[in-house]
Amino acid sequence: MIVKEEFLNKLRQYFHLNLYEVRIWTALLSRGVSTAGELSDIGDVPRSRAYDVLESLEKKGFVVMKLGKPIKYTAVEPLEVVERVKKLIRVDADDDVKKLDNLRGTDVLKELNLLHTQGIQYIEPSDLSGALRGRQNLYVHMETMIKNAQKSIHLMTTSKGLARKVDALKPELEKAAKKGVKIKIAAPINKESQEAAKDLSKIAEIRNLKNIKARFALIDGKELLFMVLDDDEVHPSYDLGVWVNTPYFTSAMQDMYEMVWNGLSKNSKK
Repeated sequence: MIVKEEFLNKLRQYFHLNLYEVRIWTALLSRGVSTAGELSDIGDVPRSRAYDVLESLEKKGFVVMKLGKPIKYTAVEPLEVVERVKKLIRVDADDDVKKLDNLRGTDVLKELNLLHTQGIQYIEPSDLSGALRGRQNLYVHMETMIKNAQKSIHLMTTSKGLARKVDALKPELEKAAKKGVKIKIAAPINKESQEAAKDLSKIAEIRNLKNIKARFALIDGKELLFMVLDDDEVHPSYDLGVWVNTPYFTSAMQDMYEMVWNGLSKNSKK
């Protein structure tokens, strides 16, 4: 049996297996029932490793060991394997989340915070900036900015961007509003964004933006995340933003935002 390396690499990514595991597994799938020695030869895996690999696959739910001598193995149906792997990934993810939650209040987190706060003292303002690639990364960073907001959140976006923010940022915007943070959002209000504007108007002041196409978030007049590409023309994976945390520059941006804001209509029909 010859299985292309490209296919094996896909299996490794999808099912979180190492190279020997995918070779033994695919060899067994091609045979149905087989011994470790046979699978070692078919999958080109050292015999000294075959039993360890099969034991690992058995624990993960890919294979079943049959009773009798010589010991033989049978493959679990691939669709059932998919369900088992999904379950294992969920369990592992839940365990990882619990471990991270348990870090709160520990010496590990205190030490990390100490390193961070001491390091900040030596950072130049120009160092408090960076580029973020990919829309998911942009929204994750924006979410963190919103969590840390104390006084104000000023957003300017496109009609599509407004709709996206309902899905990605509404929970954090609601929490910010409850803390007393004032939220302003400027965006084109049209058929594409009307429902999103209505939804967000419960927690933010929305104004209709015309003749300006920009996407950025201003937090407390100190922190800015500015998207540099047109969301109509860029794939989400290649979206790009620039983050800066310098009050001098950001406060100037906020002043310009307020100038534009004061000229905007509250009603999309005006």
